Amino acid sequence: MSLLLVLGVVVVAAYIFRHIVVKGKSCTSKVKLHGKTVIITGSNTGIGKETAIDLAKRGARVILACRSRQRGEAALEDVKRESGSNQVVFMQLDLGSQKSVRSFAETFLKTESRLDLLINNAGVYMQGRTEDGLGMMFGVNHIGHFLLTNLLLDRLKACGPSRVVNVASVAQNWGNVDFDSLNTHKALGVGTSFSEVFRIYSDSKLCNVLFNHELAKRLKGTNVTCYSLHPGAITTDLARNISSIVQLVLTPMRLFFFKNTVQGAQTTLHCALQEGIEPLSGRYFSNCTVRELYARAKDDAASKKLWELSERMCGLA
Repeated sequence: MSLLLVLGVVVVAAYIFRHIVVKGKSCTSKVKLHGKTVIITGSNTGIGKETAIDLAKRGARVILACRSRQRGEAALEDVKRESGSNQVVFMQLDLGSQKSVRSFAETFLKTESRLDLLINNAGVYMQGRTEDGLGMMFGVNHIGHFLLTNLLLDRLKACGPSRVVNVASVAQNWGNVDFDSLNTHKALGVGTSFSEVFRIYSDSKLCNVLFNHELAKRLKGTNVTCYSLHPGAITTDLARNISSIVQLVLTPMRLFFFKNTVQGAQTTLHCALQEGIEPLSGRYFSNCTVRELYARAKDDAASKKLWELSERMCGLA
């Protein structure tokens, strides 16, 4: 077999894999959202932005909750243009600042009468400290969303049936919540090597899933449901803080094995929109399908302990 033929077979196989296997399932819901209000954190880029465009097309009033005013306002124009909707608003939110989270919630509750869907989408992959002295990934990926959700829960309940969607990651499978480290360092870990940073990121994603597990228990008897999800391996800005060498290694993988942002937004949209999944509140989804979790990701004692610690860390207890 000639080298040219072999290369041709490889290219065709890669194309089939990418467009059939990698692409995954799509959200099939035809639900319209006229009169509904949605908040999406981190919606100036990536799957958050694609989610905003889709929901705006369905008639929702979409609040783009983003840290950077410049990028948020640029995204606002993009979302309006691509969705054809003027019911899109930018509101500044820095999840690494509890003061900012409280200010955002206060302004939102004063200026908006409804909240039907909260999508906790934003995330960071980097070490450092938040304004409040917490480990960056713990503070932004978990605590910021924990506080935001709790401050908005009464409005979600008043406007039900409503939903909370927590974007996690398959990385949660390798996570572990080190409560000793949280109590000592206010961080999930303090290392800076590639493996240490990945582990801490995985820990923060496990926090997302445990938060969702506990939230569902606390929402029983209300008309609010919640879901966590893995969006897939996606080409987004999340990895912008990874070293240039790792970025180079990842480039061919992105070309063949990563979803684009439209494909990556589908499971978020499924959890936000799909009719009839209310009995699955608290569950974890991937590829628009409910999935089983490892025992540590649905540990009642750990999720309760994380909730209570989180309350203390953001002054809710």
